[in-house]
Amino acid sequence: MQPKTQAIDDLILQRGKFLQFLRSRVDTVTTAEDILQNAYVRAMEKSSTLHNDESAVAWFYRILRNAVIDHYRHRAAEDRALDRWAQDLIDLDQTTQPAPDQVTHDIVCRCIEQVMTTLKPQYNDILRRIDLGGSTLEAFAKSANITTGNAAVRVHRARHALKKQLALTCGTCAEHRCVDCTCA
Repeated sequence: MQPKTQAIDDLILQRGKFLQFLRSRVDTVTTAEDILQNAYVRAMEKSSTLHNDESAVAWFYRILRNAVIDHYRHRAAEDRALDRWAQDLIDLDQTTQPAPDQVTHDIVCRCIEQVMTTLKPQYNDILRRIDLGGSTLEAFAKSANITTGNAAVRVHRARHALKKQLALTCGTCAEHRCVDCTCA
């Protein structure tokens, strides 16, 4: 067996140490596992950069450190994209959803209360706090300890789930947006 191939094989035997190194730097075991597997692939692809007089372990730790940095860069990019999407949703809501007058608010379909209890608890919570309670997306995100982007995604999905459930429960009434149905 060639020295570089042997060095790579030896790295696989030290998987536990490498996983422990990653686990202390990322939030989940699953993420650490994914990074480690990708690092092994990268090591195989880059084995030509391992010099015979260099420690394979030190070389691989550099690959792992770079993989962790890449992981956080990618995650930051995702968070920025979610935040932009959240802002787009906020802007869209403000331009397309006029605030209901008090009469409309008071006679909203009686079915909504029952239908909301059938939704996932996190959907029920966000709809009650934002759509019914008047909380802002930013305030909800802060209290739920999530990003504004994640809150925007959650409220979007919750509204879609509510609409779908209302259509199942109320049928035609929901499609025609009645405000005083008796479907329940």
